[in-house]
Amino acid sequence: MSGKVGAVVVMFVGLFAACVPLQAHHGNASFDVSKHPTVKGIVTEYVWANPHVYLKFDAKDENGQVQHWVVEASNPPDQTRQGWTKFSFKPGDEVELTMGSVARNGQPIGRFGFRGGIILNGKPFPPGAENAGDTGETVPKQ
Repeated sequence: MSGKVGAVVVMFVGLFAACVPLQAHHGNASFDVSKHPTVKGIVTEYVWANPHVYLKFDAKDENGQVQHWVVEASNPPDQTRQGWTKFSFKPGDEVELTMGSVARNGQPIGRFGFRGGIILNGKPFPPGAENAGDTGETVPKQ
């Protein structure tokens, strides 16, 4: 009987140990979630892949120097529900977006946010929708 109890304890400890790295994957320690700059630039690459979708673009900083931004979105199924497709962005597209958070170390790295919209080639993105503040949802225009 005690062998079965020991096996169950070892199993639970193993499951817990496996869950800790998964939670760390989604940590915010390297991001400043209080800063939400709006950045405007030109798309260089759009990566539609699991586990995250990435948008890469070049934008000039306040000194006129080009910064190569990498911005992370959620996974493709989540982004599809927001109106995105694997063809949403192309190299050369003009984008303006408000970050959900940016890297604490000042590097041009960010996460898409739910605090502001995305402007793609001068029009709100996704087409026919507006970002709905901090909810992360998109809502049809009335």
